Amino acid sequence: MPENKNRQFLDFEKPIKDLFDEIEKQKISSEKTKIDNSDYIKKLEDQVLETRRQITENLTSWQKVQLSRHPDRPYTLKYIQKMTTNFVELHGDRNVKDDKAMVGGFAQLDGETVMFIGQQKGINTKMRQLRNFGMANPEGYRKALRLMRLAEKFNKPIVTLIDTPGAYPGLEAEERGQGEAIARNIYEMMRLKVPVICVVIGEGASGGALGIGVGDRVFMLQNSWYTVISPENCSSILWRSWAQKEKAAEELKLTPDHMVSFGLVDGIVPEPIGGAHWDYNEAAANLKKVLIETLKDIKQVPAEERVRLRIEKYSKMGFWDELPV
Repeated sequence: MPENKNRQFLDFEKPIKDLFDEIEKQKISSEKTKIDNSDYIKKLEDQVLETRRQITENLTSWQKVQLSRHPDRPYTLKYIQKMTTNFVELHGDRNVKDDKAMVGGFAQLDGETVMFIGQQKGINTKMRQLRNFGMANPEGYRKALRLMRLAEKFNKPIVTLIDTPGAYPGLEAEERGQGEAIARNIYEMMRLKVPVICVVIGEGASGGALGIGVGDRVFMLQNSWYTVISPENCSSILWRSWAQKEKAAEELKLTPDHMVSFGLVDGIVPEPIGGAHWDYNEAAANLKKVLIETLKDIKQVPAEERVRLRIEKYSKMGFWDELPV
């Protein structure tokens, strides 16, 4: 995680920032005066932990959206780095180019070779531009599909890590078949004969998430969201302004607890107190444990049966009322 001087805070995290500022002040004072303030500093550090717990106990939907976008939050490559060994990144869709917003490759997870695929956001301004803010072009989804087929060829399980505000909506993306690329991925992922686990680690918006979001099991991190449209865009459509984004977030019911109750995801992966950005190691360890246990469970099901169950799982999603005409 970032050092104290580089750490960033959201508006509702201000009480934590104030405590960190006081800790830094006490450390500087202790160095200058040679007075031991370690007991007081320890007390402040305990208060930081308790404040983090209190703040995240009753978050609103919009605050969870903000946490999912936290600039210090770990992204796909960070999880791969912390969870796996011997990661070999693979590039290109063998057609147009290598989309830097979509990353993937083979890695060892607890001694087993697994194909990891996910959207990658940048950690600074330059990298955000290179990664296109995690918004993949059609070639990104075609690269993902190429890697999935490669994993299937060698009978290796697939793990996808979803973190995108949506597929790139530019004119050139539409010209190269953005909609077709996402639809093709959904169709092909339904038929993959290897185990597939999908995890929403941050933002899970619209078709951009669905393009790598079809699997035997779908999980969400505790402070992530998953829905058809971002709260800001929903607000701009319904109220002609972004001002109602908080209300839109509540009405969209996009948080993990809602997704589980709707039957759209299979479970919630806990995060460190205050969010994944406070402890990368713990966040990765929590996810790694779930992945290992789930893979062990899925692999016991024969391939043909697994495909049948996957199709059945998605066919049953949604609920509605039929009214007489």
